[in-house]
Amino acid sequence: MGLMASLKDIRLIPFRIPLKAPLRWGKSSELQALEHALLEVELSDGALGRAEVAIRPTIYGETLGSVQAGLEYLKPKLLGLEADDQEGIRALLEGFPCNLGLKGALDMAIWEAWARSEGEELHQVLKPAKHRVRVAYLLGMASEEAMLEDARMAYAAGVRVFKVKVGRDLEGDTQRIAHLKEALPEAQFYADANETLSPKEAVRYLIAWKELGLLYVEEPLPTEEVEARRGLREKKILPLIADDSAMTPKDLRRELLLDTFDILNLKPARTGITWTLEMLALAREKGKRAMVGSQAQSSFGAYHSALLAFQQGVTEPNELAFHLKVEGGFFPFPPFREGWLYWDDLVRARFDEAAFARYAL
Repeated sequence: MGLMASLKDIRLIPFRIPLKAPLRWGKSSELQALEHALLEVELSDGALGRAEVAIRPTIYGETLGSVQAGLEYLKPKLLGLEADDQEGIRALLEGFPCNLGLKGALDMAIWEAWARSEGEELHQVLKPAKHRVRVAYLLGMASEEAMLEDARMAYAAGVRVFKVKVGRDLEGDTQRIAHLKEALPEAQFYADANETLSPKEAVRYLIAWKELGLLYVEEPLPTEEVEARRGLREKKILPLIADDSAMTPKDLRRELLLDTFDILNLKPARTGITWTLEMLALAREKGKRAMVGSQAQSSFGAYHSALLAFQQGVTEPNELAFHLKVEGGFFPFPPFREGWLYWDDLVRARFDEAAFARYAL
């Protein structure tokens, strides 16, 4: 047995890709462009792993500056560790609370570097449990006209399931969903309220959305309203998706104990590969369904999330189409076919160095 390659260098390269139109969600969040960073992990044998850091100040409290500072803190502790020392790397990352976008990307890039050091690609290590998965596209808060145009564009690109952001104007949201359903009768829809409903109004709106034929609703209530969340789930109006309430394995264990949700939305952007696989196993053990979300990443981040969508226990449509909203990118993403993403298409995709150079800051 030769020695395992060790972590030799970690680099962060910020990049910017404009969005075709701003994305709005929650009480007041808005995104005009993807202002993310590419994280590179280089091993002592020259193997290179990469991942996208999704920088979300209003979700994780991370900025480019905090990601750079966090990396400055972790880097001297990580360098020199062997790439297959999963326990050591994990203990280090978990011993640095919060900073989820940075840690998710570090975990992902280290996995990729390790796989390449072993002569494989990530998709050969993360073997698929199925040959295709359903995809969903995110519709942000916008005028009805803009939403319809956005939905039609994604539908034409092969998407058949839509997640609609709701919560700033619930009456209007309900009307917009009804019109979306009329405009695209073949499509399916679900709502993401990003914790904006009050326990008082939640029941009424969930009933209205159920009547509209929605599949489920994501985080209708504030996460701190634990009793109300559990009570709402017991009413079994619509299946509830856990996202904000289950960001880490620790959160998930608590939510499983409280039994507050039906479907887990996994975001590899914040849980990398290590924690995503662990959370998926935990959810599966308790008979929960799961989906994978892309945290509004470029096509490169979506690729890594997509690899995890093919794992055992992922049962629902996966949010892997956000890059359709983005002006370009550096990872040509495979096509969606009548609502599906196929493994054979996914594994042919490759990082485009020349394109990345155009977006790097």
